[in-house]
Amino acid sequence: MAMTEVYKLEINPVTRIEGHGKITVMLDEAGEVKEARFHVTQYRGFEVFTKGRDFREMPVITPRICGICPVSHHLASAKACDDILGVTITPAAHKLRELMHMGQIVQSHALSFFHLSSPDILLGFDAPVKIRNVVGLAERYPELAKKGILLRKFGQEIIKTLGGKKVHPWHSIPGGVNRSLTPQERDNIAAQIPEMKSIALEAIKLIKGYLEEGKEEAKEFATVETAYMGLVRDGNLELYDGNIRIKAPRGRILDEFDPKDYLKYIGEHVEPWSYLKFPFYKSLGFPHGSYRVGPLARLNAADNIDTPQASKEYALYKQITDDGIVPYTLYYHYARLIEALYGIERIEQLLSDPEITSSDLRVTSKEMNPEGVGVIEAPRGTLIHHYWVNESGVITKVNLIVATGHNNYAMNKGVEAVAKKFIKGRDIPEGVFNRLEHVIRAYDPCLSCSTHAVGKMPLKLELMSSSGEVIKEVVRG
Repeated sequence: MAMTEVYKLEINPVTRIEGHGKITVMLDEAGEVKEARFHVTQYRGFEVFTKGRDFREMPVITPRICGICPVSHHLASAKACDDILGVTITPAAHKLRELMHMGQIVQSHALSFFHLSSPDILLGFDAPVKIRNVVGLAERYPELAKKGILLRKFGQEIIKTLGGKKVHPWHSIPGGVNRSLTPQERDNIAAQIPEMKSIALEAIKLIKGYLEEGKEEAKEFATVETAYMGLVRDGNLELYDGNIRIKAPRGRILDEFDPKDYLKYIGEHVEPWSYLKFPFYKSLGFPHGSYRVGPLARLNAADNIDTPQASKEYALYKQITDDGIVPYTLYYHYARLIEALYGIERIEQLLSDPEITSSDLRVTSKEMNPEGVGVIEAPRGTLIHHYWVNESGVITKVNLIVATGHNNYAMNKGVEAVAKKFIKGRDIPEGVFNRLEHVIRAYDPCLSCSTHAVGKMPLKLELMSSSGEVIKEVVRG
């Protein structure tokens, strides 16, 4: 059969990420890329089916959005509930929530780098599929793989200590937290910190070597120009609390505002081919107001990091470019590891505070505000929970904007850039498909969170004619 006008390549689903999505690439008759898109194919519906629930249930319900970052939803939800009650939680409760949050940051960043992304980095984009995975990594670099497991376990054990279990913990409640930290638990965590710092520093050295060795390709890979968004406190990197700051691509501060006012500044664009929305900065409109979130964006939005070793590494990081703004997508991995180091140092700071073992844990209130907003920096970026309630405290409306949504425009543009660079004709090496997937892995997306499916799906690539006939098919899994 003669090949017709347009051909469609499909990677479905993208592998080594949380959740299910696919990439489609449309080729013209000459084999040139006409269009490339990243589609999120799940729909969770949490904004709908939580209507009618008592708002106090939300910190228990919303973590079920995801098994990878339940702590982030748990804490953002609790903060929204505090806002409905009109309370400021006690210093001890605030520190305990932040301690759990730092555990989540460390364990999630360790998972992203060591388990999901490092097979590409250490084994190569073009390595055989059979070995380009966490098992192949463990065989080639057994000590490094072990250290990655230890770092993740460290964060998970903090979550379990406070919340009773590593996944879907229950610790934060409207107005505070439900248990304290004992001195023995504090000391057990503190004893592990020197080793965890050592692992983080070793990983930073590794990623810096990789990026330096392939500097030109690293700077070009899926790089797009966007604004950047993240929480800051007095200009410092902030992951639990603070103001939302948006910086222009070259570093000018466009806005800094109270998270409760996010609707004045952030809009959401919709495309018919994805369940995932496209948030944007309203003053610039869509797509010019598109921005990125997550580790790289947070380091660009901030002016400094206020823990000693992470601050030193951050200073070196900012020297990568003349203006201190790092736009390169592959450098998300470097930024992620700097944040992991910051998380470990912040855990050390929190544990050294005498108030961390206080039993002053909860504030009660008879107040009932009609709405509440909770914002936190999840590992993947800015997470917004917004609840509206009636006079009885029953949920009437919910709005969730999650990190992966903020990055949707950049991920799509990154996929398109890589497709246009590497696809020249219809005979495409497997490593090119892996590069397309790695664009998404660099952002460490959480697709279950982003669209609010359970199941195992194969990776399927189809080359189709415009009439819909499958000309070539490759299936993994």
